[in-house]
Amino acid sequence: MSADKGLDRLDREILRLLSVDASLSLADIAGKVGLTPTPCWKRIRRMEQDGIIKSRVAILDAEKVGLPVSVFVEIETADHSAEWLARFAEVIRDTPEIVDAWRMSGDVDYLLHVVVPDIAAYDHFYRRLIGAVPLRNVSSRFSMERMKAAPLPV
Repeated sequence: MSADKGLDRLDREILRLLSVDASLSLADIAGKVGLTPTPCWKRIRRMEQDGIIKSRVAILDAEKVGLPVSVFVEIETADHSAEWLARFAEVIRDTPEIVDAWRMSGDVDYLLHVVVPDIAAYDHFYRRLIGAVPLRNVSSRFSMERMKAAPLPV
């Protein structure tokens, strides 16, 4: 589905509401967008079936659950083979400290967002990572402050 194919104003408003608070009741969502619950539910269900709504989750406070350190890890590799990529994807999937991972263009091949309780835990993660797959370069940047976390601008 293209970026906005099939999404009208009401769909977008439903998405904005859910992206801010997925715990809203169907009646609350319907009332805020000017629908009755049944057509609102049908829209939500369609967007879930179409994969527009991937899941409904609770956003946790990393500091309050003991994971206050965010690290952005840039990875360069000399190996771009299918075998290397499969192994790297497996490492990413099986490493809980990696909460986001992107394949990049430019001089960095991959960008990871890693959360850990402290620097010692990051060092442990780093040693496991470099031991798991051959890498050309790993560069880490520690977050000082999260300045914005926002839902998608639908």
